[in-house]
Amino acid sequence: MTGIATSVDAARVELLLNELRLPGVKAIWPKLAAQSDKEGRPAARFLAALAEHEAADRTRRRIERHMVEARLPAGKTLATFDFESVPMLSKAQAMALAAGDAWLKAGANLLLFGPPGGGKTHLGTAIGLALVENGWRVLFARTTDLVQRLQVARRELALESAIAKLDRYDLLILDDITYVSKDQAETSVLFELIAARYERRSLLITANQPFGEWGRIFPDQAMTLAAIDRLVHHATILEMNVESYRRKVALDRRRGPGRPPVHTTPNELDGGQRQLSPDSAASSHLD
Repeated sequence: MTGIATSVDAARVELLLNELRLPGVKAIWPKLAAQSDKEGRPAARFLAALAEHEAADRTRRRIERHMVEARLPAGKTLATFDFESVPMLSKAQAMALAAGDAWLKAGANLLLFGPPGGGKTHLGTAIGLALVENGWRVLFARTTDLVQRLQVARRELALESAIAKLDRYDLLILDDITYVSKDQAETSVLFELIAARYERRSLLITANQPFGEWGRIFPDQAMTLAAIDRLVHHATILEMNVESYRRKVALDRRRGPGRPPVHTTPNELDGGQRQLSPDSAASSHLD
C-alpha cells in the first residue's frame, strides 16, 4: 500500500508542477525524492502538499489582483440584493449568470433595463463580483467615463490599442449607457467598442431607456440599429421595471416608523410597483 500511495503522490506532484509552470522543480524533484525516500522521509507526499499550497496561494493572489482592477462599487453583492423587490427577476437565473461559464465563454451579453433606482447597478455589480471570485476578469465603468477615455485615445491615434487592452477582461460592465450624449465623437467610439467585442468578449450593460429610445444615444438610425443588433444577437435581457428603491426608502424614512400615510395613492395600493409601457421597438427585442 505504501508503494501505491507514493506513486499516486508522485503523479499529483507532476500534474501540479505543470500547472504551476515550474519546469526546474519538475526536473530535479525525482532525484531529491529518491534521496529522501532512501533516508526514510516521504518526499513525494511533502512535495504534493507544498505544491497544492502554492497553487491555492497563487489563486488567492490572482483573485485579489483581479478584484482591485475590476473597480466594482463596494457593498453590492448577491447576498444584499433584494430579490423580493424585483418580482419579475428570477433569483435562480441571476445565480446561474453569476457562475458565468457558458455565456462568458461564448462572448454573450447581459442587458439590464429599468428606471433609475431599480437595482440595475447593484445586480450588475453583484454578478461581476461573483465572476471575479470564480476566476474571471471584469472591469466596471460608467459608460460616460469609459467613452471619454476612448475619445482621448482616438485623439492620440491609439484607439485600436486602447480597445485591444480591454480584451484582457472577460466582461466589461458599462453602467448607465443611456447617459452618453448624442455626440458623433462619443457615440462612434462606443459603437467601435461594441463592434470590436461582438461574439468575442462579453458586455454587461445597464440602461434606463428601452431600445426604442436609443436614437438619443447614437447620431443616426443606421448606427443605432447596428449597435442594438450586435448587442442582442447573443444576449440575456432582464427587465427590472420597478419603483425606485432609493425613492421608496426615502419615503419610508420621511413617514417614520409606524406612521401610516395620510393619503393612500393608487401606486401605494399596488405595493409601490409600476410597469413601464415598452414601446414597439423595445418590445420586439425584449420578447
